[in-house]
Amino acid sequence: MKKIHKSDDKALRARVRLFGNLLGEVLKEQTGEHVFDTVETLRRGFIRLRQKPSPKLNTRLMTQLRTLDAETLNMVVRAYGLYFNLVNIAEEDFMHQARRRQVRLGLRLWRGSFYDTMREFSKQGMSADAVQSLLNRLVYMPVFTAHPTEAKRRTVMDLQRRIFLLCADLDRSETSGIERERVNNQVKALILSLLKTNEVRSTRPEVHDEIRLGMYYFRTSIFDAVPLAYRYLERAVEVNFPEPQGEKSSIKVPSFLRFGSWIGGDRDGNPFVTHEVTTYAVCAATQTILEEYLERLAAMDRLLTHSSQLCPEICPTSLGLGQDAKLLELTTPENSGDSFFAEEPYRLKLRTISHRLKKNLSYINSLIEKAPQPLSQQAYQHKEEFLQDLYRIRDTLITTGDALLADAEIKDLIRLAETFGWHLTQLDIRQESTRHTQAVAELIRHLSPKTDYLAQDETTRQNTLTALINKGKLKAPKLDDLSPETAEILRVFNVKRQLIDTISRDCFGTYVISMTHEPSHILEVLFMAVLSGLAGKTRSGWFCDIQISPLFETIEDLQAIESVLGTLFANPTYRALLTASGNLQEVMLGYSDSCKDGGSLASVWNLYNAQKRVLALTQAHGITCRLFHGRGGTVARGGGPTHESILSLPAGTVEGQIKFTEQGEVLSSKYSNTETAIYELTMGATGLMKASAHLVTPQPPVPADYEAVVAELAEYGEKAYRDLTDHTPFFFNYFFEATPVRELGLLNIGSRPASRKAGDLSKASVRAIPWVFGWSQSRHTLPAWYGIGSALKAWRQNHKDQPDLLHHLFTHWPFFHSMLRNTQLSLTKGEMQIAGEYASLVADQAQSRPVYEKIRAEYERTYQELLRVAQVESLVEIDEYIGTSMMRRNPYLDVLNHIQIVLLRRYRDESAPAAERDQWLAPLLRSINAIAAGMRNTG
Repeated sequence: MKKIHKSDDKALRARVRLFGNLLGEVLKEQTGEHVFDTVETLRRGFIRLRQKPSPKLNTRLMTQLRTLDAETLNMVVRAYGLYFNLVNIAEEDFMHQARRRQVRLGLRLWRGSFYDTMREFSKQGMSADAVQSLLNRLVYMPVFTAHPTEAKRRTVMDLQRRIFLLCADLDRSETSGIERERVNNQVKALILSLLKTNEVRSTRPEVHDEIRLGMYYFRTSIFDAVPLAYRYLERAVEVNFPEPQGEKSSIKVPSFLRFGSWIGGDRDGNPFVTHEVTTYAVCAATQTILEEYLERLAAMDRLLTHSSQLCPEICPTSLGLGQDAKLLELTTPENSGDSFFAEEPYRLKLRTISHRLKKNLSYINSLIEKAPQPLSQQAYQHKEEFLQDLYRIRDTLITTGDALLADAEIKDLIRLAETFGWHLTQLDIRQESTRHTQAVAELIRHLSPKTDYLAQDETTRQNTLTALINKGKLKAPKLDDLSPETAEILRVFNVKRQLIDTISRDCFGTYVISMTHEPSHILEVLFMAVLSGLAGKTRSGWFCDIQISPLFETIEDLQAIESVLGTLFANPTYRALLTASGNLQEVMLGYSDSCKDGGSLASVWNLYNAQKRVLALTQAHGITCRLFHGRGGTVARGGGPTHESILSLPAGTVEGQIKFTEQGEVLSSKYSNTETAIYELTMGATGLMKASAHLVTPQPPVPADYEAVVAELAEYGEKAYRDLTDHTPFFFNYFFEATPVRELGLLNIGSRPASRKAGDLSKASVRAIPWVFGWSQSRHTLPAWYGIGSALKAWRQNHKDQPDLLHHLFTHWPFFHSMLRNTQLSLTKGEMQIAGEYASLVADQAQSRPVYEKIRAEYERTYQELLRVAQVESLVEIDEYIGTSMMRRNPYLDVLNHIQIVLLRRYRDESAPAAERDQWLAPLLRSINAIAAGMRNTG
């Protein structure tokens, strides 16, 4: 349970007040008294309504809202949206400063810090060898995605980051008088710039734009955060695991951080992700990391200025300068004296490395410009050569007594090179299974005209594909002879082969198959991989340069995992290819669709069991398993604090590796600033360490009766959820009319369509992102909590002899605590009174009211049952920071929600002329952005 010290909260409130006052000054100066007075009147009025309901005041405020013209409404919405972004900055800085204060005062660091984790391991009696063994097995891989949940423009994020950086000046006690006024004016100037910047994109972003945004986070924060995170971990290890004589710890921290991406590789439902886009995504990532290496080498060139006259102990041979001279065809002592060996050997080595890297960069640029040139022989042929050169500099510095310099910039560059290689991110490819099935059917018709693949049953399909794969080498039909759809799918495999050969195998992660229902869905991808030369058989045996990750998304799919994987593992051909690819089976679990399908309780419980079953299956077959968690940004899509989420995974199912998606607004909230990025990477990495500790030291199993409780709860919860979403008349009409989900498609926040099938507004077609986004905007937030109250109540009534068991689970079982803490978070963001106002938008009120009343009743039930389980009097007590933050935001969100309701009503009024309706669109779209900023989540 997080607690906020009153003095700390006072400081935060003072910062929020300062930002609000500066915003007010800018509004008054730029928009005049009318807009400023309107903003203030609404703000004060809705705060008073929160304090004490007043029908008279409510009527007066709503009358004022309805009389505002479009231009004024637009400015009011922008003002509130800007205010929320400033609050977010203040809170982020507040948390960062609180952590720094703990470090300065030498207090015990926060739960999840590297120091706290290593201290915990030491107290548990874990040996240094055990810690080393654990660290050696770690792979921590967040995967950046471009789902349409990121409402911020990069231009806006740049300005917001500059305000965040100025917070450091405001936080210093010595900043006073004229200096404080100067900093305040700098903040005010940036607020002015934000007010003058269009926060809503005027055009829908293309995939290339999303790729560039993904690169932005690396340049802005991650390149600095990664080396620092490693340094903090090393320090924690040294303090908690010193050698007996007090010498430096013998534990070596390997570079276990990795980054993945779906941006430019995820083509499921996105027709704009083509093979050309995938090529650009890989090349842009490589371009980004090479440019970073070159910048850091240039900086070191100004540091490692050793003179060979003053430091004769520096050995040119150790630095590899002779080899460099031959490679670059420069003069050497053997052919023309010593002109190559300049007086400054380190600088010469650095410039040689830079020269070679520029050749690599030139090659990548030629691919981006679609005018490919051969890779120069002077370029690095693979990342290991580059790393060896960096190791030579580091080792020579240590050998010659300059260990302090070896521990400086060169060490950070080595960390980056070990982490990012040539590829920066491993790009996953994702496509939906039916697209593969159609393509394979066409390809098989060309190879065997008499074979009707689509008419075959599942067993026959497996046999057909296995026989074709066993041939080892197949001749693919000409692309021009194939349909455009099949040709494009095959081109993706061809591009993957080409880029692996010319850049690095690490350029690509796994090939993810969404909607995996049958073993043939995986074999289909392997068959096309053989056609493209990514897999096959040679005289020396099988080879496989593709790893396939089946994605199990729905409740039904999660329950069928053993059937699918068990059949594959029993297939000798599949096992041979899996072994050739590294004997690692990645399995992706979909949080979003399983939650949309059966509700959050059924989703988390089926996911929990699926992980246990997958691990038992892979272990039985001697296969290494890595689980890929398809988490969304919100609780309803598997989101929540990373540390707690990892610790809540089933005991023993994390084997040192974890991979999970980082989506939408989560990227900007986690990775826009170096300080926050370090914190997020730290919390995730320590969660992985703790969840994997069972690999090196025994951990107690979860009692079976704990799991039996959740199994029963899940059954009750799914029944209640399906009763609402599948069996309640008019429910989906209610969803599409009582939320702004239809208008989300007009907001230019992503390249992907909102539904899998145009015009299909069913539960199966609507994507999980707009599903959650719509309910979130209208303050229902029901995907994350609906059914939990009914489940808790039913269990309590059926187990009156165990009145304290649920509280015991909440207190002692991380899985159960995380589940209900996330429920608290979603309930805190829900507002049934506001949701009722959105319900008034539905045309057929006779059918709408029963749906709303059913939702409201479950909300109240869940609220009360959660208080009972946690044994608290208010939700704020479960997580005081989140609860206090939402209490601070709610009156301002009330304004925006009521404005949005007015705008939705006007924009949807088909009796009004088109021109009149269109004038309300701009403020309506801005209200979506503003509410997302206020709630700190979208989809």
